[in-house]
Amino acid sequence: MPKTLPLLEDASPICCDPLGASATLSLDDAMALAVRLKALADPTRLQLLAYLLAQPNQEACTCDLAPIVKLSEPTVSHHLKKLETSGILTKERHGMSVHYRVVPEAIHAIARTLDAGTLDLSGVL
Repeated sequence: MPKTLPLLEDASPICCDPLGASATLSLDDAMALAVRLKALADPTRLQLLAYLLAQPNQEACTCDLAPIVKLSEPTVSHHLKKLETSGILTKERHGMSVHYRVVPEAIHAIARTLDAGTLDLSGVL
């Protein structure tokens, strides 16, 4: 019988060293990184994030995002919720509409963790 995986929701900041900087990665840090990578591992979510990052305030309304990915607003809301529960986006209600905004620190933390530029990779390639 397949093992059920735990529901991963974590909006806390990730602050671990780049992967490979140490031979170990704590379970908490691994879970925090996995939550974010799982949220990003979807083409639609990457399209939404790319659009949001290109906006002046890194923010947009759900109603503006649906046409970008050619999906219904409820479907887009589902994808945005996944990004929000992982700490990559925040949301704020403005009257009848909901605006989502990128959390830059979350994006930088993911990039920093995955940055292999500080590692000595000579002889690996």
